[in-house]
Amino acid sequence: MNVLEEGDGELVGWEHPDEIRRWNREERSRAFDDKRVSATEAVERYVDDGDLIASGGFGHVRISTPILHEIVRQGISDLTLSGKTTVFDADLLIAAGAVSRVEAAYCFAHETRGLAPAGRRKVENGEVEVVAEASNAMLQWRFLAGKMGVPFVPARILSGTDTFEKSSAKVVEDPWSGDPIALVPACHPDVAVIHATKADKYGNAVIDGISVEDPELAGAAKRVILTAEEIVDSDELRARPKEIEIPYFLVDAVVEAPYGSHPGEMPYQYYFDEAHLEEWMELTETEEGVEEYLERYVTGTEDFEEYLEAVGGPDRLAELEAIENYDRPDEGGPNGGDRV
Repeated sequence: MNVLEEGDGELVGWEHPDEIRRWNREERSRAFDDKRVSATEAVERYVDDGDLIASGGFGHVRISTPILHEIVRQGISDLTLSGKTTVFDADLLIAAGAVSRVEAAYCFAHETRGLAPAGRRKVENGEVEVVAEASNAMLQWRFLAGKMGVPFVPARILSGTDTFEKSSAKVVEDPWSGDPIALVPACHPDVAVIHATKADKYGNAVIDGISVEDPELAGAAKRVILTAEEIVDSDELRARPKEIEIPYFLVDAVVEAPYGSHPGEMPYQYYFDEAHLEEWMELTETEEGVEEYLERYVTGTEDFEEYLEAVGGPDRLAELEAIENYDRPDEGGPNGGDRV
């Protein structure tokens, strides 16, 4: 194949498809095992120093806060983060010193709330290295290629951009048309952390609202830690098989975590905790403020339940549920059941 151009970004998470097939044969079980564990146990078993980690959800929507907290509590370090649409989760791990390298699409800002003080500071002072850049679509397609078990997927994006120059993609001559086309390499994170609406004890998961790239990510990652707002009986999910976004045989650990996306949003259940996000933005302007936040809410709490008490407990959580006109997927209200 005639390679016309190559990006300068580091190729992270790529493995030969045959090696991934071997991994799946030897390490993945299709047995109906009960995979329910605590967040502490999940991180102890499946997250190691130096891992490539990817987080599901989109921006501040449907993040797996209990696992993020446990990574920090357990002092996991030197992680490489594949940061597609991560925002608060990336900023928290970077601020806490858990991440040393990033393949970045969008993870140094908090959307309309402003730039990410902690994450940007760590990059600018050299504590965190951006080893490659990508578009959101490119990273999603890296996971798609990983899920498909192929070394790359072709895409008509990136060519001629600064993003391509800092990416791990290549532009080749299409053997059919002779035109240039970009090849996006597969990515296989060591562990993916995904928060779902419902799951059973085996790991079958339903995601209400937009699933973003999570089905692709689950299929590409070597290990998947799944947190869910609710663990339900398997018969409930068997009655809605077309809605299962992530099948059990891709999942290694299942953690029940009501309000598990706080301070982010969970579609159809609760809204962003804007006051808490504002507190994060203000405190993380300084390293002292980062330590104050972590002591107050993460390292100074024993588990996620204690964290929820620290942020205001049932009264505050009820306020987030009571956002006016917040539709559920089976209700045809003013948002049409599609608010993210």
